[in-house]
Amino acid sequence: MPHTIRIANEELAVEVSTLGAEMQSLKTADGRNFLWDGDAAWWTGRSPILFPIVGKAPDDRLAINGQTYPMAQHGFARRREFTIVEQAATACLHELVSTDETREAYPFDFRLTLEHRLDGRSLSVTATVENTGDRLLPFGLGFHPAFLWPLPGAEGKPHHVQLDNGAEPAVVQLEAGLIGKRLPSPFTAGRLDLHHSLFANDALVFPEDAGTGLNYAAENGPSMHFTFENLPNIALWQKPGAPFLCVEPWHGMAAHAGGTAELVERPYTVALPAEEVMRFGFTVEIRG
Repeated sequence: MPHTIRIANEELAVEVSTLGAEMQSLKTADGRNFLWDGDAAWWTGRSPILFPIVGKAPDDRLAINGQTYPMAQHGFARRREFTIVEQAATACLHELVSTDETREAYPFDFRLTLEHRLDGRSLSVTATVENTGDRLLPFGLGFHPAFLWPLPGAEGKPHHVQLDNGAEPAVVQLEAGLIGKRLPSPFTAGRLDLHHSLFANDALVFPEDAGTGLNYAAENGPSMHFTFENLPNIALWQKPGAPFLCVEPWHGMAAHAGGTAELVERPYTVALPAEEVMRFGFTVEIRG
């Protein structure tokens, strides 16, 4: 059965479940929880890890070398029990390894680890993927954390996202969860003023140029500053009207609408050589 462990320092406390190695809470020392609570009335997720795909496959079928396999949106890792490898006061490490069951849907050998680590008012979440087989390992990996909107103590205040690089990246339109046409950027000089209507047609997905950091903030209120490692794609998502915002850095995206189901043809798919390891991560600092 899944169980939850807690890590903490003088500034922050985090709880992580063995189911999906999913973060369950992110609290400041004064008791404010910045992470979405998984209310089933809106969305039961809190901070799932996305592996071995990000986004949807056509008809939830993934093709690998011409053979098709069942694969639900965002992959299977978020629904599987991880093993606790290490636990300390301010850090924990969970692991998922390939099994006969995973190979029925994804015929590769792998080791996926997920580390949560606290440093002052910052949380770092790091995933590593190791190819434990003898052939190329194709995959996508992403993070899907959901944070309160409005942020704690900022009820009634306008919220915005500001990209560190000040860019105006193009957004792609999702078509039944698959990647569709590109549209003009909703950002102006790196700033996006948040309102619920932005998400009426699903997530905002930015394939390139969103940079390696952003700030999610309430006007004259608390903010969360993110930095990203080896995660070139960024999405923002809210179930329309729900009191949360997902800030999702990815390496990999959904299949193209009307395109192939082949895993290697999905945008930003990684092809990791045998016995090699690749690292991905994000750090979030709570300010205010």
